[in-house]
Amino acid sequence: MSQFALLGKRRFAPFFWTQALGAFNDSAFRNAMVMLAAFQMGLPERQVSLYTNLAPALFILPYFLFSATAGQLAEKFEKTRIIRYVKLFEIAAMLLAAYGFHTHHLVLLLIVLFMMGVHSTVFGPIKYAILPQALKSTELVGGNGMVEMGTQLAILIGMIVGNALMLLAGVGPLASAALTISVALLGYGASRAIPPAPATAPDLKFNWNPVTETARVLGITRSDRAVFNAVLGISWFWFFGTVLVAQLPIYTKFNLGGDGTVNTLVLTLFSLGTGVGSLLCERMSGKRVEIGLVPLGAFGLTAFGIDLYFARPGAAVLQGLDWRAFLHAAGSWRIVLDLTAIGVFAGFYVVPLFAFVQARAPREKLSRIIAGNNILNALLIVLASLFGLVLGWLGMNAAQIFVVDAVLNVAVAVYIFTLVPEFLMRFITWVLVNTLYRVRADGMQNIPEEGAVLLVCNHISFVDPLLLMANLRRPARFVMYYKIFNIPLLRFVFRTAKAIPIAGYKEDPAVLQQAYDAIDEALAAGEMVCIFPEGGLTADGEVAVFRPGVEKILARRPVPVVPMALRGLWGSVWSRRDSMLRRARLPRRFRARVELVVDAPQVPQQVSAATLEARVRELRGTLA
Repeated sequence: MSQFALLGKRRFAPFFWTQALGAFNDSAFRNAMVMLAAFQMGLPERQVSLYTNLAPALFILPYFLFSATAGQLAEKFEKTRIIRYVKLFEIAAMLLAAYGFHTHHLVLLLIVLFMMGVHSTVFGPIKYAILPQALKSTELVGGNGMVEMGTQLAILIGMIVGNALMLLAGVGPLASAALTISVALLGYGASRAIPPAPATAPDLKFNWNPVTETARVLGITRSDRAVFNAVLGISWFWFFGTVLVAQLPIYTKFNLGGDGTVNTLVLTLFSLGTGVGSLLCERMSGKRVEIGLVPLGAFGLTAFGIDLYFARPGAAVLQGLDWRAFLHAAGSWRIVLDLTAIGVFAGFYVVPLFAFVQARAPREKLSRIIAGNNILNALLIVLASLFGLVLGWLGMNAAQIFVVDAVLNVAVAVYIFTLVPEFLMRFITWVLVNTLYRVRADGMQNIPEEGAVLLVCNHISFVDPLLLMANLRRPARFVMYYKIFNIPLLRFVFRTAKAIPIAGYKEDPAVLQQAYDAIDEALAAGEMVCIFPEGGLTADGEVAVFRPGVEKILARRPVPVVPMALRGLWGSVWSRRDSMLRRARLPRRFRARVELVVDAPQVPQQVSAATLEARVRELRGTLA
């Protein structure tokens, strides 16, 4: 099912339109207020600058003050009811805004802006915590992509419409008020159709102290290192994006020589690119939470960010170009490509991170972790604003600030991927598997989402663990022959994935015993372990006799067993049908079509090596 099909599902569509309309109203109101101050009231430049710089600070302040409280609300109470209260609050805020627009009361409009910041702060933890409750695991990446795409387009359209309406001669304030109130009412109407989303921690003891609760929320966010570093990655995305977007008006005017229409074009390219990248994540990840896309996204942000500098490092020769004239100017299409590509790779970067946090964090803590994420996001946005101001004060132009931002992205990416090598490991696995094979997985829903599980699979090629690793939605501990485990290029991947090396009893009984102990420890900890009971690669494409080691594992730790079968690998790259000499020359069946078939879990007391072998043979069928 395509991710667009979610728009026809009640469990997703009303929520999608509720959040998109809210993002639109935030953007439309903010831009209308700025246009009122800058163009309709005849204020001096210094006063306009004060209001335009104060506005972002007032909007983001509630994230520091109320995110921790919002996280508690989203876990203790039913989420749909909170969403409806939030939308009623938005209607009240827009009614106040209408009066402020009519009377040109900027102080009141700044208060409304703070109220909209509160609106977004309370809605934030619900926005991402509700998706795992409403969507299947196979829909999580697609759903996040749709939300990110919808948010980007809503913000962009809200900016354009908010600017345009306020500038209408004579009726700008009235038109802006009518729009924002109407959209708030539509948002409330959409929220009425969202299905119930039960509380995930109804017994949570509420803490009204924002200081102590913020400290506790940040502690919860840091409790899982992988989740916390994903949160740091999301926050860095906001830093990178804030620096970039803040410089775009200056870049448009001086480096591109463009007018306001070119600035709108530039923002449109970035927003559309992010939307496209977000939507592509589902296809590129095979509907899995694929954090291997994150390093790819980080690389693209840096590569195209640096190229954006070299495309136009200095001031434009011509000034005052409209968007048509700009597109016809020499070198403009390179800039169009860079801006769009930065948006696309931003989607590759941030969507898997959000999906990873949602999939890996405990449900009863997810809202508070999202709240912690929002606090860190707000902090990084403030730091990004200060960072841009300092670089500008040091004399750097917008293009130079872009290249500094892009180079910093490399340093941050290396830091995060060093702390959590799983990101880089998944990237290497994703690239290798998607380069060598075209994989179709069937029956993935049979793998339990949590708890100890023993996976058993036939063994056809040297890259079977990589192929399974790239397709399983849960991290698995692979038991593999120690000589394959020690292959220099792949050792990093296997060690990062916490694979368990094993040897035959006659080869190294100590390694064998260590493997059994490690398997038992992993299962005792509720992890998923995958073994190849044949004990080696098939020499003829057929399933070999399963060794009794699987029975020893289950006798020591009875856990559900999931039989699996790989099909179509025999004769492909790295199967034993080809000699090493032939593989070095010309691989047979490059980009082979491969199938992974997963059976329902088996009760441990009712299986043996022989019955599992028979079932895997049946799943494998005649296609080796």
